[in-house]
Amino acid sequence: MISPSIVTVTPNPSVDRTLRIPPLERGSVLRAASATAEAGGKGINVSRALLTQGVPTTAVVPLSASSAALLGELLGPGWPLEQVVIDGDIRVNISLVEADGTVTKVNEPGPPLGDANVTALVDRVIALADGAAWVVGCGSLPPGAPADLYARIAARLPTGARMAVDAEGAALRACRGQPVALLKPNRIELAGLVGRDLDTLGEVVDAAREVLRDGAASILVSLGADGALLVDERTATHAGARIDDAVNPVGAGDALLAGFLAGGATLAALPTAVAWSVAACRSTGTRMRPVTDADCAAVVVHDTLDLGRRLQA
Repeated sequence: MISPSIVTVTPNPSVDRTLRIPPLERGSVLRAASATAEAGGKGINVSRALLTQGVPTTAVVPLSASSAALLGELLGPGWPLEQVVIDGDIRVNISLVEADGTVTKVNEPGPPLGDANVTALVDRVIALADGAAWVVGCGSLPPGAPADLYARIAARLPTGARMAVDAEGAALRACRGQPVALLKPNRIELAGLVGRDLDTLGEVVDAAREVLRDGAASILVSLGADGALLVDERTATHAGARIDDAVNPVGAGDALLAGFLAGGATLAALPTAVAWSVAACRSTGTRMRPVTDADCAAVVVHDTLDLGRRLQA
């Protein structure tokens, strides 16, 4: 029996170039030790992680004809990409990765979406959502896109499909009070949502509870080196992993979300989600390699919440 699919929506896809460099010095000339290019955008990253683990998925992406050809070449044949045709070339994002693991990112704004593009994108997503388990709105919005784009999708989902959103700023704020089942901010994005710094695990829990009162069913907060926190109306659970062989943290949050949804999006899925994130951190670029037993063994689900735990910067 084929599991219900997960539809991802990436309004602002990208070509992600990763350059491995010596220590970054402003104003200097640096020579990269290596350079790679991959299809990027948070929704594409989520779908790629799902495909790696054999989970059915479709990625909806607005692209020009030339950009669709480029993205298709990077993704490879047979990739489940649904193109919504627009004008304008895909953006290029640059990740500068230093030997100690420090990552500096420079992201382009992306081609604008007009009203007709937005309507076509939402209509395509709703058509594909029939029979899907989840629709996942992922990432930043391009110029011209309305802040409530993900909320508009959530409001029109057919019965049986649930909405998850991994966004920031105005796009995330627009989802408060909307029929969104899962929010997946990182700590900085959650802090922006509640308007205050979140320096301890307890402060993150409090902020998540505040947002939950607006109607979301659960919140999965990615905490970087501190792991992840899942909060719903009854429980708050913290899980993490101590690893000393991380290669590149870019895409780890996307893998976390993919693993959580693939695992059923319940508390029992949290270890799976963190294991997928570990696999992403141990992978080069944003292409998560298959999850191994060692990735799963690295995960620790804490029996109690250390509310006073100060989180790493």
